[in-house]
Amino acid sequence: MRTLFATFALIAAPAGAADAPALSPGEIVAAAPAADWVPIAPADLLVMTLAADARGKPRQIVIQLIAPPFSQPWTANIRTLAKAHWWDGLAIVRAQDNYVVQWGDPDAEDAAKARELPVELVQTLEEGYTLPIESTTVVDGQASGIVQRPQPDLRLDTDAYAPKAGFLAGWPMAQSPTQPGRYWPVHCYGTVGVGRNLSPDAGTGAELYAVIGHAPRHLDRNIAVVGRVIEGIEHLSTLPRGTEALGFYSTPEERTPIASIRLASDLPQAEQPRFEYLSTQSAAFARYAHARANRSDEFFIAPAGGADVCNIPVPVRQTPASG
Repeated sequence: MRTLFATFALIAAPAGAADAPALSPGEIVAAAPAADWVPIAPADLLVMTLAADARGKPRQIVIQLIAPPFSQPWTANIRTLAKAHWWDGLAIVRAQDNYVVQWGDPDAEDAAKARELPVELVQTLEEGYTLPIESTTVVDGQASGIVQRPQPDLRLDTDAYAPKAGFLAGWPMAQSPTQPGRYWPVHCYGTVGVGRNLSPDAGTGAELYAVIGHAPRHLDRNIAVVGRVIEGIEHLSTLPRGTEALGFYSTPEERTPIASIRLASDLPQAEQPRFEYLSTQSAAFARYAHARANRSDEFFIAPAGGADVCNIPVPVRQTPASG
């Protein structure tokens, strides 16, 4: 009988790994060839600027929006909201320890005070939390134009939440236990999702949260995953925890103001952040994933022999400006 401990992924060594020196995951990533890295288009980056901290230092968070076909109604709305400068002047409204930080309109529940949403927002449906991957194609990096067949790049063993988990177009994914052939993006540290009210409400994308604690995989298939924080998570994870239920702040003074949220493509070119991620179809990623699950570099005494999908974060790095 499979035990809970057996649900963690056992990842086989890539070809030739047995003859290679024991490198750390970081060393493997640092040595990955340039061809294994996929640029992230500026239109897929959301730049959130918070009010300066108590020492007057700026706080910027960069979020990568998830690639098609996943969560597209929500990411379309997020782009519309960013272009409308809708979040400017709103706030971080919630910081729950070992869970999430949430932002949006503090007065959203008060119809008389709530900020009006753009009329261009599209309808969202909870059926969109999962997709039938066999009938779709996925682009591994919209900027690169590399099209891949919609199958997990790296097969992990059964985890506690799904019969299959792996990576697709640079994103951690799982397969439905009740609907074979349907996949969904999973909640890991740094994942960004959409706040909502009770079903059938699926949220517009105006209220967002980022995971700042242990991966809340119970949220999978219950909320739309729209992206991940790739820079500046420390500006969210270190915020004072809210004292009200679920970590909400009880007074306006406790909230952290949002100065602006913009698509990187709408910023002046000199201010556009540039990032790329390690292709999850690459040989370098396979070696990296194996090393995450089987640490054999000098520090480790007993390699774990496995890792869950959230313990293999997809490497992302900043790239210098061209020219």
